[in-house]
Amino acid sequence: MPVKDNQQEGIKPSPGQPADELQPEIVSVEAEAESLSVELKKPGDDESARRPKRRRTTPRWVVLLLFAGLAVIGYTQRARVLSFFKAQTADEMASGGDHSNAGHKPELKVLYWQDPMHPAYKSDKPGKAPDCGMDLVPIYETGVEAKANLPEGAFQISPEKQQLIGVQYGEAAYRPVSKTVRAVGRLAYDETKIVRIHTRFEGWIEKVWVDFTGKLVEKGQPLISIYSPELLQTQQEFLLARRGREELAESTFRGAINASESLYQAARKRLELWDINEAQIAELEKSGSPTKTLTLYAPTNGFVLTRNAFLKQRVTPETELYAIADLSTIWVLADIYEYEAPEIKVGQTVNVTLSYYPGRTFRGKVTYIYPQLDSATRTLKVRVELPNPDFTLKPDMYANAELKIDYGKRLVVPQEAVLDSGSEQTIFIAHEGGYFEPRKVQLGAKVDNQFIVLGGLKAGERVVTSANFLVDSESKLKSAAGGMGMPGMNHGGGAAGEKKAMPKEGPPTPQADHSQHQPSATPVPQIKVEDHSQHQQKSTPTPTPKAQAPDHSQHQAKPERKILYWYDSMHPNYKSDKPGKAPDCGMDLTPKYADEKKQ
Repeated sequence: MPVKDNQQEGIKPSPGQPADELQPEIVSVEAEAESLSVELKKPGDDESARRPKRRRTTPRWVVLLLFAGLAVIGYTQRARVLSFFKAQTADEMASGGDHSNAGHKPELKVLYWQDPMHPAYKSDKPGKAPDCGMDLVPIYETGVEAKANLPEGAFQISPEKQQLIGVQYGEAAYRPVSKTVRAVGRLAYDETKIVRIHTRFEGWIEKVWVDFTGKLVEKGQPLISIYSPELLQTQQEFLLARRGREELAESTFRGAINASESLYQAARKRLELWDINEAQIAELEKSGSPTKTLTLYAPTNGFVLTRNAFLKQRVTPETELYAIADLSTIWVLADIYEYEAPEIKVGQTVNVTLSYYPGRTFRGKVTYIYPQLDSATRTLKVRVELPNPDFTLKPDMYANAELKIDYGKRLVVPQEAVLDSGSEQTIFIAHEGGYFEPRKVQLGAKVDNQFIVLGGLKAGERVVTSANFLVDSESKLKSAAGGMGMPGMNHGGGAAGEKKAMPKEGPPTPQADHSQHQPSATPVPQIKVEDHSQHQQKSTPTPTPKAQAPDHSQHQAKPERKILYWYDSMHPNYKSDKPGKAPDCGMDLTPKYADEKKQ
């Protein structure tokens, strides 16, 4: 069949491919198609019946040819890319020291490989820990040098674990420290300025000037007038003594003059002792006649607290006529809690506020600390003295007292950084490389959310302020693993080591899972003893490998009896042809020997 017809059927060169390269494939396709048409040709078939078959065959070959062309083009492009990268690599190798400028760090020397959970176990090759199955961690030379400079008891926590448990940091620093002690109190009279008025002679009240309680009186103001026969007689004696002194003043007898003078002074002194002031005595001398009544005056300014003076009342020296309190100063009796009492000192400034006068602050000072503690409220009373010139503050009002305690500039740490066990206080210090150091400190007073550090810490050190309990647990775990060698964890070999070196169990499916179980206690040839020999070379001297080697050889030489099968001692119906663990309870399978009696 001519080529012209094939081209009319849709055979065209692919993009980028010359038409002359496609010509041989077209010829071969036409030849094969013609041979197929000859074989399929039957009597009665016409040309129109054969055309559909030829049309179905031709596109298949065209598709194959297109795929072949694409494969050749892809291979060519791949070779070009590889050649480009080879040339680029050769240029980089020829440049030499450019890698150092690119930021590449030199490789660190690995000293050994260590179990992260049990640092006592070491190995000279990477692998897994025999007891817990964790990947061994490389210990680099720089890491060992840094650890050698750390204090005793330091341990390391990986950055991933720090982020997981939420470790946060703070800093110990010197800061001005002060706090405010708040207390409630009650206003009271100034007891040093309360005056109680009595008479020193018997008599009757003739007149009352201050006739109600609460009245404000001033010093020198008249209170009452009293008639007393004794007072009248004393006045007469005083006037006689005065007249006798004047008459004997010109006498030539010195003894008479001295006697008259002594009598005069005795009568005058008696009037003074009865609270008769100088002005009243001068008035008596001037008038020359005794007065029937004597007036009593207020000795101080203040308010009348009590009044027992009434008209025509008989009074005696035991009768308290008035009680006057000066309110120019007032007291605040504040209740301080027992644990805050050591912070209070005499002379401290106190700010007092009252709900009756919002927005107003009264300033006073601590004048006295009472010696007895209230056993019911466990509080100590502190006396604060306030000026009250306008009498704004009234006794028995309630007040709020604030005492500022200034400690100066002290070394402090956040409250969250302290792990207090009751008997001791511990702070975790953060070092470079993820290392932490537990350190015992001496603490002072707690101020707001900070503790004053008295000893054990320096300014600028980073401290852990979050997840302290988890860090403390990690510290105890590392200490137990490194210091005590983790009792019960046998890295050197033996039953424990062999049991941990076995592969883990698969999902609990029937016979296939139990065949994968490895024996834990009974030695069999399938146990990988060579792994434990590597652990024994690098383990700590706690489990001595040489002392345990004969034990393993004896265990391996002992089973010479014929084993029929392995069974579960708790469920004898379960049997296996290999040692391992029971799928239901996890117990080690027990061997069934041929020489044992049937059960």
